[in-house]
Amino acid sequence: MSEQSSAFFSDPGPQTQCPVRVVVHLEEGEQEPREFSRTFRIGRVEECDIRISNKFVSRTHVEVSCDNGFWSVRDLNSSNGLFLMGQKTALVRLTESVTLRLGMGGPYVTFTVLSQSPPLAPVNRLIAADPLPPDETPAQEPVVPAPTSVPAQRSVSGYVDHYFGEKPEGQPIGQHTMLVRMAYSELQKKNRQQWLALVGVLMLLIVAATGFAVVEHRRARRQLALAENLFYSMRSLDVNIANFERVAIQTNNETVVRQLRESQSRRRFMEQQYDKFLSALKTDDPKLTPQSRLILRISRIFGECELAMPPTFQAEVEKYIRKWQSTGRLKRAIALAQEKGYIQTIGKELLAAGLPPQFFYLALQESDLDPFISGPETRKGIAKGMWQFIPDTAVKYGMKVGPLVKLRRPDPADDRHHWDIETRAAARYMKDLYGSDAQSSGLLIMACYNWGEDSVLPLVRSLPPNPGERNFWKLLSKYRARIPDETYDYVFSIVSAAVIGEDPKLFGFDFDNPFATLETH
Repeated sequence: MSEQSSAFFSDPGPQTQCPVRVVVHLEEGEQEPREFSRTFRIGRVEECDIRISNKFVSRTHVEVSCDNGFWSVRDLNSSNGLFLMGQKTALVRLTESVTLRLGMGGPYVTFTVLSQSPPLAPVNRLIAADPLPPDETPAQEPVVPAPTSVPAQRSVSGYVDHYFGEKPEGQPIGQHTMLVRMAYSELQKKNRQQWLALVGVLMLLIVAATGFAVVEHRRARRQLALAENLFYSMRSLDVNIANFERVAIQTNNETVVRQLRESQSRRRFMEQQYDKFLSALKTDDPKLTPQSRLILRISRIFGECELAMPPTFQAEVEKYIRKWQSTGRLKRAIALAQEKGYIQTIGKELLAAGLPPQFFYLALQESDLDPFISGPETRKGIAKGMWQFIPDTAVKYGMKVGPLVKLRRPDPADDRHHWDIETRAAARYMKDLYGSDAQSSGLLIMACYNWGEDSVLPLVRSLPPNPGERNFWKLLSKYRARIPDETYDYVFSIVSAAVIGEDPKLFGFDFDNPFATLETH
């Protein structure tokens, strides 16, 4: 998996200890905001100050504390991690408002540091730049001679004392001073009214903008949820279609064939509606790079919802793309496939089975498209051929194994060395996996192909029985420690090769998309 990102820090400058407000965002809605002026913890157990019942939240997940006037959120070595803007981090310094995520698929939590309220009105000061006008007559305001140590021209503070200071009891206030005080009072009143009016307008604008943003956010969340539900309904229908196809081939039952055609028609309609949802949600973000768009496209082709993709998935695919770029292996395999005519035949065979032609890259990962290769000896026998079938699976899917089955040598009598025969068997095998507990997840099918369905599917069955919860990243989040590194590398190598294959020149390769001329209808 991707290396853990370093903590995100910013320098908020001097700060006093103010309360922090906490809002937990759950699928069913937001929890009631809480405010703290002391250290507190968030987790799944009752002892935590904020308790969140969620499988991605650890027993004691994070601690929020204030040190030297600065609030910070620290991950307590949780198993699922703490994420800021999609990047895993151990410590986050809070400045004003920050939203973090507990676990890769867990709830979002917004922390807001509350500041002190500003004064209600600005302070106006009358500062005279010119000397004080001539003193008024003694009858109106007696003249007090300045001490010899004070300059004849008064300082700013002298003007302030003269016009706004307290007069000795019984001493009259001059007419000029009275006018200045009245003018200042009027100016202050006018400024206060203008300031209050401005604040009122700003508050109305803020309330209106906030209300609009809340409405839009809720609408977008509802549409996002509908789009995800529609996608996973399509996945469920893919499972049914795969099973209908298998029964139709075995029995040629007219009722099953009719149900198959109806399901295929409904599937096409649902995909059109899903595309409309994506357009309405503006998922074609102009900030996305062409490489990012290709990763989203390939994820969808392999049966994973681009709207639910974890933030670390794209970075991991990009890491494996760089691995392909560091070697000539992909270029050599594509050149061999074009020379031998593998691409069109394999692509058409996969399409005929209702599979994405991009599963071609699975054979490339297995054997570099060498039909005469033999794998290492295992407890299940020696895998042979371009698709690396072991003997039992080869026999199950109608292939004959030759007399050299126990030797790591090419065997002309073994169907596994006939790449066209083995390709048809591989397409049937993967189609059967589509209708299994893998629930049409292309990435889970790759994992089954490498590690074995008997190893992968029991883990998949422990996940909730719906396509939204049965995908490769859900499996990783729960069982990464049990999944072999070889299988992890296998899946990401195939996905990244398929991404490159969509536009090789974008990634620095000097060949064309191998399937650019393949008829898909």
